[in-house]
Amino acid sequence: MTITRKNLLCATLTMVCALFLSFAAYAQDIEKFHFKHDGMERTYYLFMPEKLAPGSPLVFCLHGYGGKAEGYRPEMIDVARENGFALCYPQGEVDTKGKTGWIVGYPSQKGVKTDDVDFICSLARHLQKEYGLSKENTFLTGMSNGGEMCYLMAYLKPDMFAAFAPIAGLSMEWSYRKYSAKKAVPLMEVHGTMDKTSLWEGDPDNENGWGEYLAVPLAVSYWAGQAKCTHEETIELPLIRNKVILHKYMGGEPAWEGGPSIEVRLYEVVGGKHSWALNDLDTCREIWNFFKIYLRP
Repeated sequence: MTITRKNLLCATLTMVCALFLSFAAYAQDIEKFHFKHDGMERTYYLFMPEKLAPGSPLVFCLHGYGGKAEGYRPEMIDVARENGFALCYPQGEVDTKGKTGWIVGYPSQKGVKTDDVDFICSLARHLQKEYGLSKENTFLTGMSNGGEMCYLMAYLKPDMFAAFAPIAGLSMEWSYRKYSAKKAVPLMEVHGTMDKTSLWEGDPDNENGWGEYLAVPLAVSYWAGQAKCTHEETIELPLIRNKVILHKYMGGEPAWEGGPSIEVRLYEVVGGKHSWALNDLDTCREIWNFFKIYLRP
């Protein structure tokens, strides 16, 4: 029994040390910066792979409500390093509830003047100019509250980002009724059917307090309709933990003249909860594999 406990303790310490060294390595890779916007000093973290070529892509990754940019989704760094793109993690500001996040029109955010849409777009332009990154190949992903920002940006700034990837994100009913899509955009959503925070079936009566929002399949199909997609291909991905059904809406109009057709995807994680679904699929690489379809030469 003593040996077993000792072995267990050693194994636990080894795992903790490995995690510490891993995050320490990530910390060395990322630099922290400040950016003045609208009278505020905003913070962001930036990863630039070595020998990044001029005109390389730029990907923004947005944390969720109450989250922080520091240390967020380090798995994306591996993908950025392997594929040669810059990766930016902006930090959301504190709202009236004392929570960090993005202003997307929750009832609790009423009256908050922070303009996160303009902040992210201004930061994108700054990074494009400062590091010679591609204006045409800038992409946006984020989870939960960050996913809500993806949907809002798809309405308001479709020319700023080449494609969008909300993860466990929601399309708020107020924006759905207020705005019409300016143009079709490539978009993919990863969402668990048992998500109790961002309900798969939507929340038309604001029972959860986030405000009214669309059912996830309806929110995604809206963008498939905007792209004039003509058919759906349903694929059951190789099983890792929860079953993942990929709904690919295809046959859309070209993303640009002579470019690939716009595709919209919904990754239905059957029984999945409120997460990046990292135990169900290689989400971060799946995001980049989708984004790179829309890399302009």
